[in-house]
Amino acid sequence: MAKEVGQLLEPGNAGRLLELGQDFLIQYGPKVLAAVAIFVFGKILAKWLKRMVVRLMNKADVDPMVTGFTSSIVYIGLMVFVVMAALGQVGIQTTSFLAVLGAAGLAIGLALQGSLANFAAGFLLIIFRPFKVGDVVEAAGVTGKVDLIQIFTTTLKTADNKTIIVPNAKLGNDNIINYSTQKTRRVDLVVGVSYDADIKETRDILQDIVNSDERVLKDPEPLIVVGELADSSVNFFVRVWVESADYWGVFFDANETIKLRLDEAGIGIPYPQRDVHLYEHNKA
Repeated sequence: MAKEVGQLLEPGNAGRLLELGQDFLIQYGPKVLAAVAIFVFGKILAKWLKRMVVRLMNKADVDPMVTGFTSSIVYIGLMVFVVMAALGQVGIQTTSFLAVLGAAGLAIGLALQGSLANFAAGFLLIIFRPFKVGDVVEAAGVTGKVDLIQIFTTTLKTADNKTIIVPNAKLGNDNIINYSTQKTRRVDLVVGVSYDADIKETRDILQDIVNSDERVLKDPEPLIVVGELADSSVNFFVRVWVESADYWGVFFDANETIKLRLDEAGIGIPYPQRDVHLYEHNKA
């Protein structure tokens, strides 16, 4: 082959070289032009379809994150099809190319199992939307406000302003508690008083505290009951409903007010107690 090429490059073979070039253009020129046309028009069509998807999803008021992710997937998928069609037009065996691409994809997939798991979990989070940006959630052992949802990770901000980046695979494999989906929440308090305290007086004090707080909702009705006769105290269960935004304010204020009011009434809140009995044995 090298010898034939060398012969063609000799000064006397210029006509032969020109003839071969013409034959090449006649044989492959239309195919190359067709492949270029397929790629150019295919790329234009892919961009147009991407814009159409964005326009339709924006019209349907879909979350911008979902819109961007979906439009990108549509564009990439169409471009892969366009490239394969252009290569096939030139005469390249796309089946072999797909086999090589599949083998490479398998190798990459095995090397990036964790990242692919995070990607898949992020895709499911975007589709099923168990929470959105701004929600307060508890998942993967952490609690915080959702600040950013990405394909591989989700960023939370804690109450003390720490930033926690959680891999999406952990969120997908764990229970998710969303504190922001409901408009109201129940505040649960346990108030322990001594056994010699007046039960009726204690209940009246707790009821007055609840009734005096305007943040406590009337419906559902607050519940104040003797819930447990514990080892060292009689435990009252106080259950009140509030707006979700008022939860911690009511929780902290109620604890402080209960302590002050019980002290004023002389009702003790006992420490854990244990009775010790000593017996003297007569020595023999």
